[in-house]
Amino acid sequence: MTKKLKVGMIGLGGISHTHVPGWNASPYAEIVAGADINPAVFEGWKSKHGVTRYTENSWDLFNDPDIDIIDICTPNMFHAPLAIAALSAGKHVICEKPLAPTPGEIRQMIAARDRSGRMLMTAQHFRFRGISQAVKAKVESGILGHIYHARAWMLRRLGLPLSPTFLYKQNSGGGPTIDIGVHILDTTLWLMGHPKPVAVSGVSRTELAHHEGAFTNWGGRNAVPQDMDVEDFAAAFVRFDNGATLVLEVSWLLHHNAQGEDARIWLYGTEGGCEWPQANFMSMDYKSRQLENCTLQFTADTMEPHALECVEFAKAVTEGLPSPVPAEHSLHVLTILDGIYRSQASGCEVKVDVGF
Repeated sequence: MTKKLKVGMIGLGGISHTHVPGWNASPYAEIVAGADINPAVFEGWKSKHGVTRYTENSWDLFNDPDIDIIDICTPNMFHAPLAIAALSAGKHVICEKPLAPTPGEIRQMIAARDRSGRMLMTAQHFRFRGISQAVKAKVESGILGHIYHARAWMLRRLGLPLSPTFLYKQNSGGGPTIDIGVHILDTTLWLMGHPKPVAVSGVSRTELAHHEGAFTNWGGRNAVPQDMDVEDFAAAFVRFDNGATLVLEVSWLLHHNAQGEDARIWLYGTEGGCEWPQANFMSMDYKSRQLENCTLQFTADTMEPHALECVEFAKAVTEGLPSPVPAEHSLHVLTILDGIYRSQASGCEVKVDVGF
């Protein structure tokens, strides 16, 4: 068997723990080192995962010729500089979402990837759910015809995360637009076949987080820090180059009747429609004037999607396959999300261009 790829992880906080089972399950890779600016974080990570090599300096991993893959799980604002440095050092890179907070940074990452000849992937775990793979295959069969409109939302009622990683723009680049909007938008564009966005009309506001007595159920009923400087709600209307349109809504605190998180996608085509993640497909027999509905059967997840994305990344590197989530796809996503912020600032629809 081919020698296992050596993985170095940067950022050993919460999300990193969901990646480790994937590296441990992969026949192609193994974790050999971790990096974090907080030694106390590493101690807990080491005791849980058994990786003993640690550094506070990411460059120790970049400069190590034995390390093949860098897995970036840091706050958003550090994604681009770390990924560019790792790629420039000849490492393959898998990076937590969003790939970067702005389209310009993603373009820089793509340029670094192309110069290095290494693989770059965004960890968009929704794609790796069994239901997502099944719906994608069914949509690609052409059952919906031309997808001319979509609705997508990811809404929480009291799900504002309390970590400074999320609440302050200097760390995150934005609120739920960047945090959870990136998940539902990536999945929607992937199912639609990645039409190019050309215009965005959006709003991005803080409506409830600064309300007197505002609280969140994150870790118990805790007060929302009043100095948070990111939005708690965003919505947009997006136009694409093929004539398709999309309505997007995201929130951490919306007065929405949902337990936990309500994430849904509706696709509307000339021949049918579908709903994710329920896997319901709808169509019409025009000759008999009968409505037809069916629920897609699919294989249940055999591995948690955060872990499976790592397994698939290592496989792609080893077998010379394309990146499971190409950076160009993430550029489409962030071009739209950036367009929401720009539209909010200007008060009108803005033109967008992915540049590819």
